[in-house]
Amino acid sequence: MKNEPRPSVWITDAVTVTALGNTLWESWQGIVAGQTAIRPVRRFSVDSCNARVAACIEGLEPSGEHSMIHALTERLLTSIGPVPSDALLITATTKSGIDNLERLHQGVSADDQDILLTSIADTVSQKLGLTGKGINISAACASSAIAVARGAGQIASGMAEAVLICCLDIVTEFVFSGFSCLRAMSPEPCRPFDRDRDGLSLGEGAAALLLMSKERACREGRECLGTVMGWGAANDATHLTAPARDGCGLIQAISQAVKKAGLKAEDIATISAHGTGTIYNDMMELTAFREVFGNRKIPVYSIKGAIGHTLGAAGGIEVAVGLKTLSEQIAPPSVGLAHPEGWASGRVSPEPADISGEFLLTTNSGFGGINAAIILGRAI
Repeated sequence: MKNEPRPSVWITDAVTVTALGNTLWESWQGIVAGQTAIRPVRRFSVDSCNARVAACIEGLEPSGEHSMIHALTERLLTSIGPVPSDALLITATTKSGIDNLERLHQGVSADDQDILLTSIADTVSQKLGLTGKGINISAACASSAIAVARGAGQIASGMAEAVLICCLDIVTEFVFSGFSCLRAMSPEPCRPFDRDRDGLSLGEGAAALLLMSKERACREGRECLGTVMGWGAANDATHLTAPARDGCGLIQAISQAVKKAGLKAEDIATISAHGTGTIYNDMMELTAFREVFGNRKIPVYSIKGAIGHTLGAAGGIEVAVGLKTLSEQIAPPSVGLAHPEGWASGRVSPEPADISGEFLLTTNSGFGGINAAIILGRAI
């Protein structure tokens, strides 16, 4: 039986909004410069919480009865190029406009439809004039990585020629207090893969990625920013909030992605890790990476020390940053790192690192045991 050709899925547009900037270029410059947007929270009272910092986007506010998610959506769509009206829309979010639930609880007039996870897809579809309403994927902090995998799969199977991924999440009192109750946040800006790490820092942000078949992209004269080479997802089914200590789910997801891409582990030039800064997530990731990559000194980085953990938007933002990593051949620094934990030594650095290669692995993990892996290829 002949091997099937690898799917050719192009990324033809990639835009982001983070606490470091309203464009991908601004965020990239800040990340590579080692900046952090994690600062004291002013949006709501955090006096009763175990942490008081987060990476909030400046000037992001609700408008009338609308959630802040609308303002974030507006910023995101401002910089995206033309989107085909027949593009399949896949959104990703964990909580959508949950700030409106807070407002309703406080007796403030607010649109309860913004609370629904599907509301983002409805808004984006209407604003861009898409013929379909789209679907939403909510898979904890792996939401947008799985959305990218789903979109790439649709194109690779011939079920779609163009797919738009839109992922967004915001920092709200509801979300912040929840993570505080879990004691999952650090009192200080997070320190991914540091031996003294003690929790994550929340952030908010958004990304939009336009995926296209090579044929459609060439027909329309679209630029190739990079390719989605492979993808994988697996659940370790271990605990409601904690990952499997042996990294079994992440190992399986990475293995699936490598196999689908038709590559070997040694072909990967660098890893964009989930790297939240929590004790167990980071240790699980290091365990999985060691199992897959052995003793190889492969550059590994996390951008969450710069922009915080953007929850359902994390994977999409990290794919966009991954495209810049490959095009510039620079692995970003892991902001906040001072004393690398175990296997991270010599692989994770607080300084940018030159890389040489065509392929990047990006991973995300989340509550419920979900794990996702995406392999990106450098622009053709």
